[in-house]
Amino acid sequence: MHREETKIIKIGDRVIGGGNPVLIQSMTNTRTEDVAATVAQIHALERAGCEIIRVTVPTSEAAAALGEIKKQIHIPLVADIHFDYRMAIASIENGADKIRINPGNIGSREKVAEVVSAARERNIPIRVGVNSGSLEKELVEKYHGVTAQGIVESALDKVHIIEELKYDNLVISIKSSDVMMCIKAHELLAKETNYPLHIGITESGTLMSGNIKSAAGLGIILYQGIGDTIRVSLTGDPVEEIKSAKLLLRTLGLRKGGVEVVSCPTCGRTRIDLIGLANQVESMVADIDLDIKVAVMGCAVNGPGEAKEADIGIAGGDGEGLLIKQGEIIKKVPEDKLLETLREELLLMQKEK
Repeated sequence: MHREETKIIKIGDRVIGGGNPVLIQSMTNTRTEDVAATVAQIHALERAGCEIIRVTVPTSEAAAALGEIKKQIHIPLVADIHFDYRMAIASIENGADKIRINPGNIGSREKVAEVVSAARERNIPIRVGVNSGSLEKELVEKYHGVTAQGIVESALDKVHIIEELKYDNLVISIKSSDVMMCIKAHELLAKETNYPLHIGITESGTLMSGNIKSAAGLGIILYQGIGDTIRVSLTGDPVEEIKSAKLLLRTLGLRKGGVEVVSCPTCGRTRIDLIGLANQVESMVADIDLDIKVAVMGCAVNGPGEAKEADIGIAGGDGEGLLIKQGEIIKKVPEDKLLETLREELLLMQKEK
């Protein structure tokens, strides 16, 4: 199923599936029991653009904290459960907007039934999550190793357990750190179900490697019309996950809004600190509410031409640079005034919009 055809699921005050926008998720790395630290991190994620947040619930104290956390945040709260079905029920009772479980490690069918009953009572969605690293032994043997087919079969088996309990308020996620396996698994799963899919490349790595693997894998999956929510999993500050996810969705035309910064690679003609300038521009535009493209070019000779497709840009010379709008040179300024001049112009554009 393409995302336009998937089942619509409500998570808190947000909806996914049925052609609704692909929503961006992350997960806190604080101790959920520490309400102040968890809320502070969620607020930072909200400011960055996070639209759904997941927290781990390994203890009764963590489950009890959900109620207070939820009072202080503004986005849907998802409880991540492993092994103990009682934590799933407690999370629902304390106001979780969705729970994430793998019915295979929750325990007996009776325990799964108790979780489903609690979710049904409050009409709380269940995200059925399966990772390649926890694939059942019999499926590994059946497919002669961990495979995309095995991951999909495992996920659908878990979904069928919940469907047999007469509940279908479901989201599915299947993840692997193997990018090509992950792509294949999503292609297979999308043919077998109309439940919305949460997509991600799990254990993708640090900021550098994680972004590359996620962009490659999730870009291909999203381009095929698959995926209703997304997390770019990175080993680092969760805020970086949001920045990466927003940029990925914008790059694929699935999200509009925000300033897009384009910059040229350095070459022998560059006479200014282009690398530093480009990074400063990217940070500087984060709080500017415009849907435009800003170019940062290192050469005053080719800069105006290279920046003509941008709404506004700067091009460096030797100790000086040009301010360019719609491909036309507006004025020449000293290098140390380029950033300031660009920001003033952007704020003026924001005021006039």
